[in-house]
Amino acid sequence: MVLLGAAIVLGCTPKKESKEVAKQDDRPNILLIMADDLGYSDLGCYGGEINTPHLNLLAENGIRFTQFYNNARCTPTRASLISGLYPHQTGIGAMNKDLGLKGYRGDLNGQSVTIAEVLKGAGYHTYLSGKWHLTAFMDGDQKHNWPLQRGFDKFYGSLDGFGGSGYYHTKTLTKDNRLLPVPSEDFYYTDAVTDSVIAMLKTHRREASNPFFMYLAYSAPHWPLHALEEDIKKYDTAYDKGWDRLRQNRLHNLIEEELLDKEAKLSEKESDVPEWSQAENKLWEASRMQVHAAMVDRMDQGIGRIITMLKEQKLLDNTLIFFLSDNGASAEDIVNHGWWKQNIPTATPDGRKIHRFNLPSIIPGADTTYLSVGKSWASASNAPFRYYKRFLHEGGIASPLIVHWPKGIKTKNEKREQVSHVIDLMATCIDVAKAEYPKQFNGQTIIPMEGVSLKPMFNEDVEIERTLFWEHLGRKAVRKGKYKIVTSDRGDNARLELYNMELDRTETNNIIDQYPNIAEKLRSEWESWAVRTNAKPWPWKDE
Repeated sequence: MVLLGAAIVLGCTPKKESKEVAKQDDRPNILLIMADDLGYSDLGCYGGEINTPHLNLLAENGIRFTQFYNNARCTPTRASLISGLYPHQTGIGAMNKDLGLKGYRGDLNGQSVTIAEVLKGAGYHTYLSGKWHLTAFMDGDQKHNWPLQRGFDKFYGSLDGFGGSGYYHTKTLTKDNRLLPVPSEDFYYTDAVTDSVIAMLKTHRREASNPFFMYLAYSAPHWPLHALEEDIKKYDTAYDKGWDRLRQNRLHNLIEEELLDKEAKLSEKESDVPEWSQAENKLWEASRMQVHAAMVDRMDQGIGRIITMLKEQKLLDNTLIFFLSDNGASAEDIVNHGWWKQNIPTATPDGRKIHRFNLPSIIPGADTTYLSVGKSWASASNAPFRYYKRFLHEGGIASPLIVHWPKGIKTKNEKREQVSHVIDLMATCIDVAKAEYPKQFNGQTIIPMEGVSLKPMFNEDVEIERTLFWEHLGRKAVRKGKYKIVTSDRGDNARLELYNMELDRTETNNIIDQYPNIAEKLRSEWESWAVRTNAKPWPWKDE
């Protein structure tokens, strides 16, 4: 194996970059696709039963990473993806709300530079379709962190995180720098952002000779559970046997696909996830996962349409495609939680009443409903891992990563076990684009990249020596080699858990009593990292 160390950090000015790379004609286009609240095993190529033939085909003709990580929540993951930094370094350690501390201002800071800004300086045309969620200012008064002000040439989508996966949409539907009217009743957001990608790239093909960077950020399958009837019908009876059987099936499939070790065990469910045999209203429960599957299915259909267009435009062979999820499946109870209860809309844009309660009389799917998939099904979406979105156990931070690039990846249908992270996508894009990461940008000193390029792994089994860190809502985690510490509780006094990830990827055997010194060393490293990256001081209290 070849050994790859820390990230390479280079400095230059954007003007110099543009002149140096203008003669390059062999650099790939880049299509970066992110799903929202997608569980690790939802896709067919990651052990799931959901119909995802287009993503499966990308995996079969590319590579799949088995230990790729995100940041457990939508906004922190997006901050890392776009910047190559830990989220607190960008000022977005939590969500897009100002909590009064440097790492938690809720707005992308000027000490971070986006992939779009770097690649635009290297001659790329840059586009975004979908969910942005990196600014606290969405009413149009302050646009300094809207996509066009952060390096994108064109933007269509949602500035906030509540754009809706289905029919309903908030006022923040935006094109470039202009807020758009609320869409009509037949609007479906997943299709709309797919349509936008196709339109942008067709125009690019006609008018531009330089390569493109397209960031496609779907909201699917984030709640509310909205899907088209034709897609929902595909999954009639698919989930009638319940979440326990589904969890077992997915574990089996992951092992069969060699995405997990054959000795992997299914993690234990939380105490408030009942046995399927004891579940009430089984048909209604099955309908929730049925709509979730339909939403993933429609996203895959959109990706298939984009692949077809790239083939027709003779662009697919030299387009580097990434696919990942921003966090694990969500266990959020959006009806009974106080904040959501106050903020769920009461009516559709055309005035029809929205039924907002998780009751068996309300079947999800239509735009007049507003439901979530629930903790029990989220435990199946994240199977075989523990916990969910917001948590730093594998169920919250483990993501599929599919990489497809016919011209650049000569191996097919291979897996990569290297521990890698969403911070690595900036370094990878810069590597393949032959760009340079600036030390100065717009008069500000830029924080050096934290990630490493994944390009050396595309065709070789390259080993990486590194330590990765997480913080979210007062929880902490460190992954170093085969060991991982993580907390379920919040705050400085939270109890540490220690796992050997080579033997126990599903975190079923806490070995902290056997190896307290290892746990303490990793905790000390986390403390140093937290201060360095502005994760501390934090706004959380011990709970």
